[in-house]
Amino acid sequence: MTDLTGVLLAGGRAERMGGHDKGLLPLAGEPLITHSLRRLQPQVAELLISANRHLELYQRFGCQVVSDSDRDFRGPLAGILAALRVARTPYVLIAPCDSPLLPPDYAQRMVAALEREQATVSVRYRDEYWQPVFALVPVRLQDDLADYLATGAGNAGRWLQRHCPAPVEFPDESLRFRNINTPDDLAQLEADWPRLKDKS
Repeated sequence: MTDLTGVLLAGGRAERMGGHDKGLLPLAGEPLITHSLRRLQPQVAELLISANRHLELYQRFGCQVVSDSDRDFRGPLAGILAALRVARTPYVLIAPCDSPLLPPDYAQRMVAALEREQATVSVRYRDEYWQPVFALVPVRLQDDLADYLATGAGNAGRWLQRHCPAPVEFPDESLRFRNINTPDDLAQLEADWPRLKDKS
């Protein structure tokens, strides 16, 4: 997968998590983002972390850290744009920092759907819903994205829909995309971790 740069999105406010930086919260004795890094790193040529807080802590994970061009927490699209601007490969593969069970063939399936549909972007799709923080995006869309953000828009799903995404389904691995939005979610995953880790 030499044509892919991975990016883990860790730049949000995490309001439902009480404002705590989700990527740095502990899961099974390690920061949450460590698990996501471990999953995504073997699937890409290079890995970036998109973060707007605690930059010095994120730099310790050995990846380049990119930040939004402004500090208004514009949402995932601002982090995606920052990654598109520095990526040295034609495509960027996106995942949130709080997805510690990403499947080992995540990149492979996202690329396969893109090629099969001859599409510009591919996005995870499940139960009639798009999940835009799991996406494969070409670097050449960076100017289009910058123009979209300049209008004041910021909805990731709407921007991706403008480019007719190829849907990517993982019907056999729904647990792999389990992410963490609240303290209860994290507590439940901590309780389930021994069982889930054994299946990984």
